[in-house]
Amino acid sequence: MKTLIPALAVVGMALLRTSAFAGETVGPDGEKATPASELKLADEEVAKLKGGKFTAALLWHTSSDFVNAVTAGASDEFTRLGITVVAEADAGFDAAKQKSDVETILAKKPNVILTLPLDPVTAAEAFKPAVESGVKIVLLSNKPKDFVQGRDYVAIVTDDLFAMGKRAADALAEAIGKKGKVAWIYHDAQYYVTNQRDNAFKATIETSYPDIQIVASQGISDPARAEDLANAILLKNPDLDGIYVTWAEPAEGVLAALRAAGNTRTKVVTLDLSEPVGLDMVKDGSVAAIAADKAYELGRAMATAAGYGLLGKQAPAFVVAPTLTVTKDNVIAGWQESLHRAAPQSIQDALK
Repeated sequence: MKTLIPALAVVGMALLRTSAFAGETVGPDGEKATPASELKLADEEVAKLKGGKFTAALLWHTSSDFVNAVTAGASDEFTRLGITVVAEADAGFDAAKQKSDVETILAKKPNVILTLPLDPVTAAEAFKPAVESGVKIVLLSNKPKDFVQGRDYVAIVTDDLFAMGKRAADALAEAIGKKGKVAWIYHDAQYYVTNQRDNAFKATIETSYPDIQIVASQGISDPARAEDLANAILLKNPDLDGIYVTWAEPAEGVLAALRAAGNTRTKVVTLDLSEPVGLDMVKDGSVAAIAADKAYELGRAMATAAGYGLLGKQAPAFVVAPTLTVTKDNVIAGWQESLHRAAPQSIQDALK
């Protein structure tokens, strides 16, 4: 998963179960979600921002198509608001480097920082100088320990997590005729992003599809073990109709297990776009659909929230971007809508 780091924020499982069954996405501390579409700046507010000659820095956790799409959304919105991006950094999933990145970027005196904090504890220390300097911080998906909205940061922006899990459940149900036996491979760690997505899938199947049974549940923390876990599941359940996999990277291992077993009937759904998974889908392989976020919209919403902070305007604490279901039929448009870029050439060629 694009925003997955083992040391990420922890929340109570009781909260996660409640949110899943309530049918809504909540923030890391139970914050109510506000749709990204509700973040708006009036013409006079935009004019004020343009006159402020403000600057921004982007401190990301890694580099990827997802990060590129978030950056594009943020950059386009900053351009609209007259805010200049003066620095970008990629921490390479290294919390120590992220701390160093903060120190380096503060020398440029940005008014705004957009970031995904890698480790809640380390990030709290790393971003403290930025907070003390009055920099407006907008967070992607994760929150530094003990940070308070309105005091230490403007807002958290992430996906509509429940919607992603529900989309995956609906897509798998449709693929198997709304009846049969499925396996649920979930993220075996306490991280509110993956937990809410996984639990939403499970809750949707259990409440909306009475003729579908989850006959195997398996947690996974290391994507490299996905193929072995899938082999074990298939050995015990050779008649599976479908498998849910928590995100695309371990889904690739599940696909390898299905191919090794010569299994062409079990359908797979997962979350987050990936070229190998998408290619299997367009070649009429095991993948039925992929639930994805709108990463470009995440970036746009983060930049708009930054505008709120610069204006001293109260922003919603927890903002969610919309999601979509990508299938073979809409993969070209879906890739563009999600990542703001063309689908990989291999996928385009396979559709010819």
